[in-house]
Amino acid sequence: MSKKTWVEKRDHPNGELNKIVKMEGKSAGLWGTMPGDTCAISSPQEIDSMIRGIPTGQTVTINDLRQKLAKKYGTDITCPITTGIFAWICANAAEEESANGKKEVTPWWRVLKLGNELNPKYPNYPEQQKSFLESEGHTVVQKGKKWVVSPVIE
Repeated sequence: MSKKTWVEKRDHPNGELNKIVKMEGKSAGLWGTMPGDTCAISSPQEIDSMIRGIPTGQTVTINDLRQKLAKKYGTDITCPITTGIFAWICANAAEEESANGKKEVTPWWRVLKLGNELNPKYPNYPEQQKSFLESEGHTVVQKGKKWVVSPVIE
């Protein structure tokens, strides 16, 4: 059995995704939840669609995506683990498509970690994300071991 490509991982239909779960038992209390709170679990396809909707020159954080999903589904939170994993899958799928000649790919570089930090799990960290962001007008600076998008001062 051959290993799935990143594109196959992103595009694979999975009945366990795009669901809402109640935070009960051991899960209650995770991520600041209370028993009975609800948690949305998205899918790689939905995260990919959201990332494709980020306009050129703008960025969002993973938490911004999570908040939009929680609002969409009417839940208390969106799972931070799966959201991060799905964004990582989308980034790698886009790079795989780019390597295969596709010109228009998901702009994964526009998704940052909390604090406008570049994600060290994204492809070719930090050079590639930094290069894409700078080409869209952002200033990326190093703060200790981290790379961050400097806020625009107007």
